[in-house]
Formats: sequence, C-alpha cells, structure tokens
Amino acid sequence: MSSIEISAPMAPMEVEVFSGASPYPLATTHDFSLIRAMAALSRASGTVATVALILMAFSMCYEIFSRYVLNSPTAWATEISGYLLVATVFFGLAAAQASNSHVQVELWVDRLSATARLQVELLCQWLALLFCVVLAWQMASFNAREYVNDTRDWGLLSTPQWIPELAVSLGLLTFCMSILVDLYRLSPPAAVWRRWLAPAALALMVMLLAGLGANAVPLAGTRLDWGMALIALAFTVSVWAWSGGRCLLRVLAIVGGCAVLYALARGQSLGWLAALLVASMMLLLFLGVRIGVALGLVGLFGVYFLLSRPQLSLLAERAWSSTNTFTLTAVPMFIFMGGLLLRSGITSGMFDSLVRWFGRAPGGLAHASAGASAVFAAVSGSSLATAATLGKAACPDMIARGYSPRLTYGVAAGGATLGILIPPSIPMIIYGTTVGASVTHLFLAGIIPGLVLMGCFMLGVLVWALMVPGAAPVARSYTLREKMGASRSMIPFVVIIGAVLGSMYAGVATPTEAAAIGAVSAFVLCLLRRQLTWKALIEIAQDSAKVTALLLLIVVGASIFSWVFDYLRLPREVVNLIEGADVPPVLVMGAMVLIYLVLGMFVESIAMMLMTLPVTYPIAMALGLDPIWFGVFLVLMIEVGLITPPVGMVLFVLRSMNEKARFTDIMRGALPFVLIILLFLGLIYVFPQIVMWLPQQVS
Repeated sequence: MSSIEISAPMAPMEVEVFSGASPYPLATTHDFSLIRAMAALSRASGTVATVALILMAFSMCYEIFSRYVLNSPTAWATEISGYLLVATVFFGLAAAQASNSHVQVELWVDRLSATARLQVELLCQWLALLFCVVLAWQMASFNAREYVNDTRDWGLLSTPQWIPELAVSLGLLTFCMSILVDLYRLSPPAAVWRRWLAPAALALMVMLLAGLGANAVPLAGTRLDWGMALIALAFTVSVWAWSGGRCLLRVLAIVGGCAVLYALARGQSLGWLAALLVASMMLLLFLGVRIGVALGLVGLFGVYFLLSRPQLSLLAERAWSSTNTFTLTAVPMFIFMGGLLLRSGITSGMFDSLVRWFGRAPGGLAHASAGASAVFAAVSGSSLATAATLGKAACPDMIARGYSPRLTYGVAAGGATLGILIPPSIPMIIYGTTVGASVTHLFLAGIIPGLVLMGCFMLGVLVWALMVPGAAPVARSYTLREKMGASRSMIPFVVIIGAVLGSMYAGVATPTEAAAIGAVSAFVLCLLRRQLTWKALIEIAQDSAKVTALLLLIVVGASIFSWVFDYLRLPREVVNLIEGADVPPVLVMGAMVLIYLVLGMFVESIAMMLMTLPVTYPIAMALGLDPIWFGVFLVLMIEVGLITPPVGMVLFVLRSMNEKARFTDIMRGALPFVLIILLFLGLIYVFPQIVMWLPQQVS
C-alpha cells in the first residue's frame, strides 16, 4: 500500500506511466500565477510544520531538564507541546499532499491503464477536496465561536483556545490549496477562462460562507443547510471547469449515490446501517481515496444523513480533540529519532557486530538480521524504518554472501514487524491514547513477547537453513577478539535505548517525554559522528512532519468514523449479539484473527486498527480480556498485516530498497514468518502471562 508515483512531469494532455517519486510535477510551465502562489503557500506550510516539530522536541526536553536538574518544572511545556503537535499535523498536511505521501490502497488502481488511472486519481482528489473544504469550513466556524465565547484551556496557561485552533483552520486551508495544485497539474484545462472559473467559484463560495456566519442556516422545510448547498454548487462548477463533464458525472455518482443511500438508511436496522458504513468505506478505499480522507468522508455522510439532525460541527470538534493530545507527541518524536539514526550510519556497525556473534550458527547472517531488527525496534518504534534499515544494510550483503533471496527478504520482513511490538511502539501509543490504556504498561507488555518472537524467528531461520539446500552458505566462525572488537558498534544503541527506556521506567520522563529524549540523543549522536548538516537536519524534520501529518489525518478520520459507530450503538449491539449467541471465546478470537488477516492484505496498519477498534475493543472487554493483553494481541495482528501478501507495506519497502529484488521472492519469503506470528498468537492466548507478567510487576 504505497502511494501512487510518477517519474516525470506530464504535459497538459499527455499521460505518463505512474512509476516514480510522485504523480504530480513539482513545477510545470503550464502553471499560472495563482497555482504558483498556492504551491508556494504549501511549501511555506511544510516549513511551519518542520519548525513546530523541532520546537516540540526541545520544549519537551527543556521541561525534563528544568524539572529534574533545576527543580523548577515549567507551567507551559506540556500544553505548548500539544499545540505544537497540532501545528505539525495540520500544517504538514499540505507538504504531505505535495509529495503524495498520503497512504492509499492500490490493489485495484495498480491494474488500470495510465489513462484510466489518471481519471480515477482525479476523482479521488476531488473527493478529498470536498471533505477538506467541509472540514475547513466547520473548523473556521468553530474557531469563530471559540473567539466570540472567549473559551480558554483548562491548563495552567488558560490559553484562549481560538489561538491554537487557528493552526487547524489555516493548515486545512493550505491543504485545500495543495489539493487544488495537484488537480490542476493532473489535468490543466486548455482554455484560460476555465483555469480561472474554478478558483473564482471557490473564492465566491468562501465569501458567501463567511457571510452566513458561524452557525448553520437551514434550508426551510429540509434537513439541508445553505452552507452545504453553496459548497455543492461551487464544486459542481469547479469540477466541470477543470476536469470536464465525465469527471463531474463520476463525482456526482459517488457523492450523490452515497447521499441517497445514507438518507434512505436513516431509521433502518442497525445491521443495514453497519453494512452501509462498511461497504461505502471499502468502496472509497478501493477507488484509491487516501485512507484518512475515506474514513472522514464516511463519517461526514454519517453525521449529515444518519443522525436525527445534521451535526457537522462534530467534524471540527473531532479534528481538534483527536490531535490536541500530549501523549501523541511521542509519534513525531520517534519518527524523527528513526530518521536521525538512519542518517548517523550506526546501523551498519550494529549489523556487523551481530554477524560476528551469530557467525557459526547455520544461517548466521539471517540470525543477525533478526537480532538487528530487535535492537533497532527498541529505538525506532517503526516497522517501516526497521524494514528500510535492514533492506539497505543487511539484505544486499546476505545475497552477496550466498543466502537465497527468499530467506534474505523473509527474515527481513519478519524482523521488521518487531518494530511495533518491542517498545517504543507508535501503534501502542495510538492504541493507548484511543482506549485509555497505560502506554507505559503497554510498552512493558511488549518486551517479553517481542524477545520471544525474535527467538521464534531465529528458530524458523535455523529450520529453514537446515532443511532447504542452498538457502544459507556454510557458516564461518569468528574469534572472541573479533566479536569483542565489533561489539563497540553496539554502544550507541545501548546508550539510546538506555536514554529512552531508562528515563521512562526510572520515572524521570513520561513515555512521551522519553521519545523527545531519544530524538535529541540521536541528534547528539549524529553530531558526534559528524554525519549531520543543518540541511540534512531540516530534511529529516520535514520528512518526519509529513509522516506525522499523514498518520494523524488517519486518526482524525477514524475519530469521526468511530463517533458515528458509537452514536448508532453498533459496537454495543455486536457485543450483545455475541453474548446472546453464547459463542466460545476462542472462536470469537479466531474470527477476529481471520478478519484482521484479510484486512491486513488491503488496509494500512494504523488505519486498520483505528477503524476496527470501535467494534473489536468492546468485544474483547465483554470476553473479559485485559486491555493491555488485547493491545499486544492487536499489535501482533497489525504485524501480520504488514507482511501479508500481496500488499503488506513492509514488502513494498523491501522491494524499494533493492531494484533487483523480485517481488515474488519477497512474498514467498515472508509467508513462513506470517505462519510463525499466527502460531505465536495462539501461544500468548493459551499462556497470557507471557504478555502480562512484566506489567504486573510494576505498580
């Protein structure tokens, strides 16, 4: 599930094969002045997100220093860090859009011709713009009401809420502009008047919406309002002006069809409502609509048509509350730390050290690869970062030394999944924030299962090396002196692991603050190794801001989507159905595993977690499962999705690291490790203390 890509600019009426860094040219000679201005604003928005991310890291570290060294805790760091996260997310959306970083499902669109794919991409981008315009309109109205009412934060600073909320409104505005730039560059109209008609219609729409005020103005005798009517009219004109009548018909078919179906479904049985919500979401996902937007659109249809009366203001409230969470500031910090570690070059030294320690075992390099995965997982929190590191540092060397491509990429794929199980773990942070579970206890719960699973991977490698002729070359032994000399390369990792986990478990820092300590530690390490320039630092921070924005856009969309689910009481009804049927818990959990296994083939991991939690979490609690145990179970299921053919994201990362790798080898190599993870799930279900023992030792 990688993003759509293109290697070269497209001429106005020409379509090229999508196969490079982005489907959109960074600049074209056909841009007119307004498009160039909006593109410049998108770049400026990305710069603001980058600065906010760097300030967030240093403000959190300053709080720890002030609290424990100066014995003078700040009154502002926690609150300001949360606001900086909001700025990073929403100002980063435009930069992520400009580089086409937003995640989408490409299972179907990859099989289209270039011409058909362009038309589908236009449809997806217009749907994205529709959602973002409605969200921006509601956020601006929410902002205005907060200003008029002088709403203030409950924190010590008593900050007027309209000030940090303004970052959401402005960020969404630049996001809309970035989508418009892409729409124009995908299919620029030849006629000059058409170029200006769409911006003029949208600008007039904005002025009229501002004139309507901050509160909805209903259309007499209907459940509709003048604001949505104005948006619908402006969009109709804009789509026709820039993308033509056929594209307009496609947009109207999707939006109008969903509107009619949702309106007819109001008051129907919960089974029909659930089927409609899931079916419309899957339709948008398979069309290629970005995952965060698809979730948000389904939520938009739900709050507008399924409720007794429309509650569009909910969109703004969800966008603000789901991201203004201090716990989530750990997400960009761990992403930033992973980028800095890759830049420092210490990963290759770590791998060389493990090679010497596992050299004599059959498949020694493969064992080293699994061990390196566990070590890097303990400092990165990201399976994709772990996969990228192994794909670059380990896989080429293993193949050059005679290891089969299937074993090489299989162990790299399996080892990469440890990145979200062994703490720190970004999905665990998001899970804990969503359900209210302790992130510290989730981190503790992941340690023993992560190490045991690493051992299971090594056992699988040993069996593979012994049973498959030619899979691994004859092992080589190393002297103790060689092993000890190479072990010096592990020192930087030990230091960073100690800084992150030590500060957290010693009570010096919260899990969120520990992430900032890790990022600053990685920064210092890069400086000491002279592997970092100011330009490189900015590039890493920009990339981190983009990834943070796309991940938390999924969180926003899922928050809206899950609110509709909860309002309709769908999770409660599913729980009642299971309890009434008296189904054995093992069968319920087996069905859950099967569902996640299928979803993992098509849907991005964090999106899969967030869109299923409203149903699966209440079921797990009704079965009497511990929230901490279920969090580890859920992360393991996400791991399976990351490496399940045909579209596991880790598989695509490994393929991108080596152009000579055959995708079939990567997929077949990953399958044995999928089986190992599934067997391990059965093990922790039968013996839950594997997960729960360590958290139970900590009060």
